[in-house]
Amino acid sequence: MNLLSRIFFSTAALNSSHDGHSGLSHFLVEKLGSFGEFLEEVVLHALIDTLPLIPFLFLTYLLMEFIEHRATDKTVGFLKKSGKFGPLLGAAVGVIPQCGFSSVASNLYCTKIISLGTLIAVFLSTSDEMLPLLISNPDISSKKIIFILLYKVGVSILIGFAIDIVMHYCVRKNEEINIDELCDNDNCHCERGILYSAFHHTVKISLFILLCTLIINTAIFFIGEENLAKVMYNKPFISHLIAAVFGLIPNCAASVALTEFYTSGFITLGTMLSGLFSASGVGLLVLLRVNKHRGANLAIIAILILSGFSAGLFSDLLGIDALLSR
Repeated sequence: MNLLSRIFFSTAALNSSHDGHSGLSHFLVEKLGSFGEFLEEVVLHALIDTLPLIPFLFLTYLLMEFIEHRATDKTVGFLKKSGKFGPLLGAAVGVIPQCGFSSVASNLYCTKIISLGTLIAVFLSTSDEMLPLLISNPDISSKKIIFILLYKVGVSILIGFAIDIVMHYCVRKNEEINIDELCDNDNCHCERGILYSAFHHTVKISLFILLCTLIINTAIFFIGEENLAKVMYNKPFISHLIAAVFGLIPNCAASVALTEFYTSGFITLGTMLSGLFSASGVGLLVLLRVNKHRGANLAIIAILILSGFSAGLFSDLLGIDALLSR
């Protein structure tokens, strides 16, 4: 069922009674009655979102265990030196339409293998399902798609490098690669070998992602995409902030909904970008799970919201959408 159909049926359900409680009850009964749709939208999509991440996670943990237990000082030194160009590589990799790299980046950041700027560049550049949805829409021109991709990459690189410069010259914190903390938190029994340890980490984080995804999908299913769209409809400035916060939902559903809202005419290009810049997929979920430094997590969330709000609003103020539609 497409977005416009959902709006029609959900609006009809909500307006079927003059009594608010009766209307709400009817709406919930209708939702619960569509058990097949519930299974597809919530359970099946949760599995589809989680299963492709497992190979990414396993290879990431395997790499981290290798660095911790087998890599030489020369290899570690090379990783630290090449990290100076991390935001450039992170932004380029993040724009690829998938949600695995953001989860990889979260793990690599928590173990100090990549910098904060690189993590932010990956998060800001990540778009999950945006690109295939735009490509499949005949009303969206190729030049508009190219602009969106280049704009996301460019902003991500600039902010990523800016953060690394600030961290280097102001914070002056030279942290060594450390995977022991992650292993201690997960009680992975590294003495059994790097394969067992990597498998242990992968299973724990995959189950955590699946559980959270089920909860998020259930919430979105009952709230309704059309109600989320109404919150952002025709509200300059405020819509950019709301979209930036909405994009934080650690799920591919955020990028799908934002893209559908834009292509259906409910929000502007800049509002969509505000949400897509902060939409880091499950990367943020993994970060909150493995990084025990709560202050750093809150700072990262604040950076994502501010970056998304500013970049999206700037695009609308310049009238980019109108220029690209000519």
